[in-house]
Amino acid sequence: MCPSSDQADIVTDAENTDTGSIGTIGTASPPLIDLTGCDADDLDAVVKSLGLPGFRAKQIWRWIWRHGLTRFDDMTDLGKPVRALLPQHLIITRPVITSRQKSTDGTIKWLLRFADGNEAEAVYIPDADRGTLCVSSQVGCTLTCTFCHTGTQRLVRNLTVAEITGQVLIAMDELGEWPATHDGRRLTNIVMMGMGEPLFNYENVAKALRIIMSGEGIGLSKRRVTLSTSGVVPEIMRCGAELGVNLAISLHATNDELRDVLVPINRKYPLKTLIEACRNYPGLSNARRVTWEYVMLDGINDSDAEARALVNLIKGIPSKINLIPFNPWPGSGYERSKDDRIDSFAAIVMKAGYASPIRTPRGEDILAACGQLKTTSERLRKSQIKAITD
Repeated sequence: MCPSSDQADIVTDAENTDTGSIGTIGTASPPLIDLTGCDADDLDAVVKSLGLPGFRAKQIWRWIWRHGLTRFDDMTDLGKPVRALLPQHLIITRPVITSRQKSTDGTIKWLLRFADGNEAEAVYIPDADRGTLCVSSQVGCTLTCTFCHTGTQRLVRNLTVAEITGQVLIAMDELGEWPATHDGRRLTNIVMMGMGEPLFNYENVAKALRIIMSGEGIGLSKRRVTLSTSGVVPEIMRCGAELGVNLAISLHATNDELRDVLVPINRKYPLKTLIEACRNYPGLSNARRVTWEYVMLDGINDSDAEARALVNLIKGIPSKINLIPFNPWPGSGYERSKDDRIDSFAAIVMKAGYASPIRTPRGEDILAACGQLKTTSERLRKSQIKAITD
């Protein structure tokens, strides 16, 4: 069943930050059900629970996911009695845009506030042949990767299904993408590479992606959706089997000693187990490859020897390598590799037969580039959560 509009996955200091828990804000009347967190089966069940025929669910679904409507009064084929009934039980939400920044290169970053006051960021990156939306899965992050700005913000909570789909809906609103089936779509790709580790919020991320990929709605192909993980090995196979989306790995090092420092989750899931999971990712082929993300840190991981080690590490796995010049942020402590060093690294990788694009930094002037996202949201203490949920 889809959640009410005031539910959120709240993480406390005492809880396992991998999963979070559900908290419901108290209200004087039953909370409204947020339809942006409902899949088609949920919506069908909700509509029938109101005594309406099932075909009404399909009508409502199309209005939400093909036309971007937020008001039942605008759903002209429902009939006045139905349009009057629905707002008493249901709601169609959007996050609130608290900040909108546009880079000189056209990149747009939205700071989005949710019902409980917490915030996350979403970034739209336009290119000549595509438009990519970078979507967040958590408020903050539990992984503390040392080169990533988000990692300096403690995990607050998981985002709900509605808060994940809401980022896509906001982008489509802002870009004028309705109806979703129109030609010349500007938003063509989605990457789960924003704030948070998506595989630590797998259930909500998976449900949100299924909604977005539904052919009866926005209809993005799974080939145009990429999920990036720092290496939550147990969920990688599940992601491939259940969602079939593209897989990207935040690798950044070719040995456990260095990766333990840069990407601390490596201490739990070391390279050997991560590489094996990727080797067995369902559906891999020359047309569907694992993307290895490798941030270029001056004097840390950018030597020719490490380039050769990278080639050996992923040998036999259909792969492409994405070299990411480090994007600085206040207090980072790292520096970007020199251009000639990045070029030398890339040449070794390409000579070995791997596609190795050097990612052009996008949105760097508005702290919207890879590794630069962060908000001021803080994890609630138990006493604060109790005050909200009582």
